[in-house]
Amino acid sequence: MSALRKYLDKIKPSFQPEGKLHAFRSIFEGFETFLYVPNDTAKSGSNIHDAIDSKRIMSMVVIALMPALLFGMYNIGYQNYAAAGTLQNAGFFSIFFYGFLAVLPKILVSYIVGLGIEFAWAQWKGEEIQEGYLVSGIIIPMIVPVNCPLWILALACAFAVIFAKEIFGGTGMNIFNVALVARAFLFFSYPQKMSGDSVWVSTDSIWGLGNTLPDGFTAATPLGQIGQGIEPSSSICDMITGFIPGSIGETSVIAIALGAIILIATGIASWKTMVSVFVGGTVMGLIFTATGQSAIPFYEHLILGGFAFGAVFMATDPVTSARTECGKYIYGFLIGAMAIIIRVMNPGYPEGMMLAILLMNMFAPLIDYCVVQRNISKRMKRLTPNK
Repeated sequence: MSALRKYLDKIKPSFQPEGKLHAFRSIFEGFETFLYVPNDTAKSGSNIHDAIDSKRIMSMVVIALMPALLFGMYNIGYQNYAAAGTLQNAGFFSIFFYGFLAVLPKILVSYIVGLGIEFAWAQWKGEEIQEGYLVSGIIIPMIVPVNCPLWILALACAFAVIFAKEIFGGTGMNIFNVALVARAFLFFSYPQKMSGDSVWVSTDSIWGLGNTLPDGFTAATPLGQIGQGIEPSSSICDMITGFIPGSIGETSVIAIALGAIILIATGIASWKTMVSVFVGGTVMGLIFTATGQSAIPFYEHLILGGFAFGAVFMATDPVTSARTECGKYIYGFLIGAMAIIIRVMNPGYPEGMMLAILLMNMFAPLIDYCVVQRNISKRMKRLTPNK
C-alpha cells in the first residue's frame, strides 16, 4: 500500500491545474479518494453531517449488500436447475457459478454506464467525481428480474443518473432514490420485461452450466400468484430463506437481515426507519386481514417481494429519507403502510414497495419541516410566561 501511495503522489502533479493531464483531474481524484481517505471533507450536500468520508460509508453499504447479492446468485442457479428437474444432480458450485455468470453482466453494465456518465459529467463541470453511485450501481441489478435485457438496464441506469441525480446537483442533492428511479423507469417503460411470469427464472445455459428450458417457460412469484387469485405455492420457510422466484437480491429475508445488522452495528442506517417500515406494514396488514381484503396473513406481506429489501437498503437512504428522529418513525411507518395499501387495493400491481418509497421521498422534507416546527412551537411555549 505504501508503494501505491508513493506512486500516486508521484503522478499527482500531472493532474493538477498546470499539469499535462489536468483535463483528467477529476478522474484521478476519484480513484485516489476511493483508495485512501482524503485529507479534506465535503462541505456541502444535504447528507453531510460530520467529517466521515462518504466513500467509506458507501463501501460499508456495499459490504452489507453482499449477503443478499451472493444468495441471489445462488438462487438464480437454484431456480434454473429446479425448473429443469436436475437440482438433485447439481453441486453447490455449479448452481452458484451459473447465477454468478447470469448476474455479473448486469453489474458490469450498471457500473460502466452509471460511472461513465458520472466521470463524463465531472469532467464537463470540472468537479470531483461523486461517490453515490457506488451503492446505486450494485442495487439496481439486484432489484430487477434475471431476464431483464442488458440494453434496457443500460437505459435505466443512464436515465436514473442523469434525471434523478445529476440535474439535482449530484450526490446528496437528489430528492428521489436513484436505484428506485431506475426501477420505475424500467417498470413503466418496459413492463413486459419487469413483470409477468416469464422474467423471473433464467432459461438459458451459460458456458455449459445450467439448463436450457423450453420456450415459453413461466414461473410466477408468490405475489404474482396472489395477484392472480392463486394460493402461493411456496412455503413460509422458502419465503424466509429466499428459494422463490423474484428479483435478484430481494428474495432472502435472512440475507437481508444480515445486511441490516451490519448497517445498524456500524451506525450507517437508522434502525428507527427500518423498524417503523415493518410496524407500518404490520398494522396495515392486520387491518386488511381483519376486513377480509387480504388474501394472505400480514406476516407474509413482510417477507414477500421487495418489502424487506426496501425497508433495509432503500427506505434508509440518508439522502432521500427523513432526518429528524421523530420524522424517521413517521416516514418509515407511512412507507410500510402505503406499500401494503398498494398491494391489496391494486391487484394489477402486486408489488407496492417501490411506489411507496418514491412517494415518501417526496414528502420526507415536509415531514422534517413539520417535526422541526412542532419542536420550535413547544420550546416557544416554555419560554413564554403564562398570562
